[in-house]
Amino acid sequence: MSECPVGIWYVSTRLMEYSLLCQHLHALSVSPARKKLALFGIMLLLWVYLLYSCVGYCATVPSLLVDGHRARDADFPGKRTESGRADLMSRLLPRAQSWVDLESDDDEAVDSTAARDFSTTEAETDRAEDWYDARGERRSPEQSALSSFSNGSGSKRLPQAIIIGVKKGGTRALLEFLRVHPDIRAVGAEPHFFDRNYDNGLDWYRELMPKTLEGQITMEKTPSYFVTREAPARIYSMSRATKLIVVVRDPVTRAISDYTQTLSKKPDIPTFESLTFKNRTTGLIDTSWSAVQIGIYAKHLDNWLQFFPMRQILFVSGERLISDPAGELGRVQDFLGLKRIITDKHFYFNQTKGFPCLKKAEGSSKPHCLGKTKGRTHPNIHPEVVQRLRDFYRPFNMKFYQMTGHNFGWD
Repeated sequence: MSECPVGIWYVSTRLMEYSLLCQHLHALSVSPARKKLALFGIMLLLWVYLLYSCVGYCATVPSLLVDGHRARDADFPGKRTESGRADLMSRLLPRAQSWVDLESDDDEAVDSTAARDFSTTEAETDRAEDWYDARGERRSPEQSALSSFSNGSGSKRLPQAIIIGVKKGGTRALLEFLRVHPDIRAVGAEPHFFDRNYDNGLDWYRELMPKTLEGQITMEKTPSYFVTREAPARIYSMSRATKLIVVVRDPVTRAISDYTQTLSKKPDIPTFESLTFKNRTTGLIDTSWSAVQIGIYAKHLDNWLQFFPMRQILFVSGERLISDPAGELGRVQDFLGLKRIITDKHFYFNQTKGFPCLKKAEGSSKPHCLGKTKGRTHPNIHPEVVQRLRDFYRPFNMKFYQMTGHNFGWD
């Protein structure tokens, strides 16, 4: 921290030298007007130089302070805890914005060796970097502390609304559409806090959230929450006022989409038909297979209703999110108590992909569609297998319609 006074001393010395120069100018036989003009120009240059020097030296003080702490930590590793260092860094250095994972809806690949650090696969990280590059939001690690303070407005809060399901229902599309709204701030990656990382604690969870201003809503989405037995009680324990959003889709189509995603990663898995049935001859459905089990919406919803009233749960139609995205987004904005800002003007239909895309994504002036993993071509499934599944799901669908008071038209 001694650099700043040294810089000022240096400039002061230069001031004295230039003062002598000014005295010599006085002695010259120059007109009074020119003398004053020359003196004014010299003083202006000196003050500009003084200001430039102070900014140059003083802006480095936070990084020097951090380096000093790092050096002491290296010499005395037992004197400062890891959390203490993290707290110091969070106050002094710029924090990178949460990266956006556009295609995790969800290719639920988790790097088990770094789960506590909220890591993802290398491919997902590459996609996130491409997304930020396109939006011009890459932040240099050399960014000055002064600019980080100016950009660090707001505070991190626990989410007031969570998209809890369902996998392959359209949760990624919904979240990306919602991010267009200026009063919604959402973490891009799936935290998996209430199912996989609960032991890390709420402080860890809060740190994953983006900073928000007063009046903005913090959101996250993890589709596996809907089918996790412990999730309702855990979210209720965090805040009983949390608003929950569930994107549902025809369970038969959803199961095929789920299988298609797995097939793209593991081409050697058994056929859809062999995984669907415990016994093909009798037509007994294997409800232990997750692709089938997730679609029994009534069973999972019953678990959530033990803790949350129906008025705090909004069910979004995955089919209408494609056919009428503005209409469904209108319902979501109403549910969250927000002004209807996202409208028809924000969407266009991409014929190639077969679903709507944003004309302008969050923070960008360019059109944006979800990644190449969205809209995969489904394998051909024998019609008899599809019909058997429809017969299996029908009673569960009817119960779900009754519970929600809404007929989604899957039968």
